[in-house]
Amino acid sequence: MSEYQYYEFQAVDRPLTEGEIAELRALSTRARITPTQLQNVYHWGSFKGDPLALMERYFDAFVYVANWGTHHFMLRLPRRLLDPQTAQPYAVEGFVDVHAGGDHVILALTSEDEEGADWVEDDEAASWMPALLPLRADLASGDPRALYLGWLAGARAEMLDDDELEPPVPPGLGSTSASLTALAEFLRLDDDLLAVAAAHSPELPEAPAAVDLERYITDLPISEKNALLIRLVKGEAAHVRAEILRRFRQGSAPRVDARVGRRTVAELLSAAEEQAEARRRQEAERKAAERARREREQAAARTTYLDSLVGRQEELWRQVETLIETKRPKEYDQAVQLLKDLHDLSLRQQRAEAFAVRLGPLRERYAKRPSLLERLDRARLRA
Repeated sequence: MSEYQYYEFQAVDRPLTEGEIAELRALSTRARITPTQLQNVYHWGSFKGDPLALMERYFDAFVYVANWGTHHFMLRLPRRLLDPQTAQPYAVEGFVDVHAGGDHVILALTSEDEEGADWVEDDEAASWMPALLPLRADLASGDPRALYLGWLAGARAEMLDDDELEPPVPPGLGSTSASLTALAEFLRLDDDLLAVAAAHSPELPEAPAAVDLERYITDLPISEKNALLIRLVKGEAAHVRAEILRRFRQGSAPRVDARVGRRTVAELLSAAEEQAEARRRQEAERKAAERARREREQAAARTTYLDSLVGRQEELWRQVETLIETKRPKEYDQAVQLLKDLHDLSLRQQRAEAFAVRLGPLRERYAKRPSLLERLDRARLRA
């Protein structure tokens, strides 16, 4: 299996300049580079650029997929939209890394799974960026669920001490968006662990009512509103909206002691394994019940069919002889099936000896046809 590496960078807040595109082109002559994207696939060799350095200088999102099981996802946000202190409790070295420098914070999420290594199609790799990119807006508006999922991936990989407490559990883990579902898949989080984690997650608060939001904005100091308007005119509409929503939600959210009800890593993993075992047991019981139902239906159908043969036994014996005389494998199979029907019918009628009396001479007559005898033996049709 040859190597496969997929790289994709996305610029969201501003397009790349011609000079920046030229700088990136110096790193790769093969990459697809536009004012908003750098995309490349490698089957041999690797990209010469440092993804983190490129994120710091040019881009707002990065996806990397390799067919030996490595997944990387990075997001860059302005500090005013993602406080490093908010992200840091979810950090797990090598799985959730928080890089704070200058005016931005870069969140790096990683999943490693050599057992999951497999061939990756271009379409599959390219589908990750549009699926995951909306998480940037979620984080900007104060939704930390992506951070928690990253931490959970680190816990699943046994990168944390058993007695370490989980970080604050965000609301809404039990009702994830399409992007969060995609992130869980990207990080290879199983449904059992997600369900256990969500058990301590409160419901998402309702979307703010327009009247409440209007009152909040009206009450902002004039200087603050002016600053927001200036940023709006400068093209930061998405940032301004996210910041206002985040601040409004933080101000209206009920105070919760983050230490209450927090579980240890060992408790989470143990509960997930218990749930997985219960799910497997329920699935086995469901399959057993389904199998028993099908067997009952098949047995009932078989009984009905055998009842339809009553009184036709002589006709069927003649059909058996006719089929055997063709000396063709397909007809041999049909003959054996008819003999099985006759045998089962004889058992129902308590006339097994009569069947054996007729089968014995038939086997003797065709003793020089090994293909037929082999079929009879496999069907356990012996005199």
